[in-house]
Amino acid sequence: MLDWGVEVILWFQQVSPALDLPSKVFTFMGSEVFFMLLMPLFYWCLNRETGIRLTILFLFSAYLNSLAKALLGQPRPFQYDPRVQQLVRAGGGGLPSGHTQSAVVVWGYIAACLRRTWFWVVAVMLMVFIPLSRIYLGVHFPTDLLGGYVLGTVLLLLYLSLEPRVGAWLTQKGLALQLGMVLVVPGLLLLLLPTGARHGITAGAMMMGGGAGFVLESHWVGFSSGGAYWRQVLRFLLGSAVLFSLWLGLRVAFSGLEPEPFYRFFRYTILGLWVGLGAPWCFVKLRLARAR
Repeated sequence: MLDWGVEVILWFQQVSPALDLPSKVFTFMGSEVFFMLLMPLFYWCLNRETGIRLTILFLFSAYLNSLAKALLGQPRPFQYDPRVQQLVRAGGGGLPSGHTQSAVVVWGYIAACLRRTWFWVVAVMLMVFIPLSRIYLGVHFPTDLLGGYVLGTVLLLLYLSLEPRVGAWLTQKGLALQLGMVLVVPGLLLLLLPTGARHGITAGAMMMGGGAGFVLESHWVGFSSGGAYWRQVLRFLLGSAVLFSLWLGLRVAFSGLEPEPFYRFFRYTILGLWVGLGAPWCFVKLRLARAR
């Protein structure tokens, strides 16, 4: 199957470099940086509740993907056959494709929430072209895409079915239980990770920090994601500027420090707290958002 996959990749790469740029644009739309912009955009500006649910879904999906890659340990195409061009950076295992899985859960969930035919068309296009870009760029086999599609679809359907009931149950509980849940569940998930699952640590830490931020924000801040468009734009610009400053600043500050998993966990927990609690508190204090 891998040999067949190499032939498929080489067929796609015949037209390189003609499609390098559009493929890199599509692959960026499935990257960590892109989702670091998209999730806060929903939470801070478009719809607070949808933003929370979408963030939890995406992070849990990223955790499962990292766990599966670490357990399966399948090589990347450029590692398997030197004829394959590696046109973008990619690390870790290849199966299942994280870009494919994220495209299914994120764009599928947004489309399910919007319930607009035109957006379903857009979502399906992204679910096709983001994964295909990974084949063209030489970082995934076709079977990696299949694994991402299967895992992403199963997770999306389960989340759409179970989340409304679980969310309603958790909303009725007090602060202590809510905070305990968002700290204990990600903590247990992190303990299950095998060595080397770096992206799993990232997702688990963001789940813990972001989850705690969401809970504390709902009890202590209670900001509204609506308001005038100029306020929404300013919220996004200010929040994103601080977010990326923290992301880059902590990356530089912790560079080379050991144990690396601990500092990675600390870094992304802080980022999650900023998204969930710090930014909304600042928005209310600066009168860029009103309290509910």
